[in-house]
Amino acid sequence: MAAVNESLHVVCGHCWSTNRVPVARLASGPRCGQCGKPLFAGKPVDLGAGNFDRFVQRSDLPVLVDFWAPWCGPCRAMAPAFDSAAAELEPRARLARLNTEDVPAVAGRFNIRSIPTLILFANGNEVERRSGAMSARELVQWVRSSGGGRGRA
Repeated sequence: MAAVNESLHVVCGHCWSTNRVPVARLASGPRCGQCGKPLFAGKPVDLGAGNFDRFVQRSDLPVLVDFWAPWCGPCRAMAPAFDSAAAELEPRARLARLNTEDVPAVAGRFNIRSIPTLILFANGNEVERRSGAMSARELVQWVRSSGGGRGRA
């Protein structure tokens, strides 16, 4: 875990600017220095081709990305659990979604062959992945056991 006086880079899910936030202030509702919106909304961030790399690579917090598609029944069924997990894991981890139908190039880069596929990133690198729907409890436990949800992974 990061030292108390250390700062972490947190990417805004609204304007995509990178903010430096003291670890001690992560849970106190920090706002983006650029757009003024909350850095943590307690829900997953929707990613696209233009912001995926910035959000995943510039964050010092672990990032769990759900690769999904609107036609996928298990993806839609897992969506409320993923939302609940985001509310529980923030501000120690970020959760995001990437629609593979809208952004096939990013999905192809990560060799996504089935959905939902969940990839946990730490410091911009893939740490672990799982395919298939999971409950909120399973998601939270998996992220925490993989080093996420406690600060730096």
